Amino acid sequence: MSTRAIQYLKHRKIAFDIVRYDHAEKGARFAASATGYCLEATVKTLVVDLGDKRYSLVLMPGDKQLSMKLLAKVCGVKRASLADIPTAERITGYRVGGISPFGVKNNNLHVIMDEGALKFDKILINAGRRGTMVMMDPGDIPKAVACKVVNVATP
Repeated sequence: MSTRAIQYLKHRKIAFDIVRYDHAEKGARFAASATGYCLEATVKTLVVDLGDKRYSLVLMPGDKQLSMKLLAKVCGVKRASLADIPTAERITGYRVGGISPFGVKNNNLHVIMDEGALKFDKILINAGRRGTMVMMDPGDIPKAVACKVVNVATP
């Protein structure tokens, strides 16, 4: 079964393979374990509140933690925090545990990808449904969505 994210990638002619697994809990650690893929190359999509009703999607390698301080600096705001679950689901149109940066409802979301994701030939990233991911070249993400590639991982 296709998702908005998969249709989005197909429409833009971005190469990917669909990877499915039995979703029992949300998170990159579980997804990596269930698919047998390494955690470092399993990318999580975080929804971040930048204040003043501004939000961003942040793509992070599964083994890294987001530095809110670095993110706030990159975004030019005083502080940043993770969005709550209802807000994340409302602005992306996806359920937490399946949020994808592709085909989100809110086209005004800024996307930031931690540069650590680029060190892999292939990454796994959510495809818009719990238990469905796509394996793709991380270098294709900036081709698919306008994103800023910077270091936002905790030191």
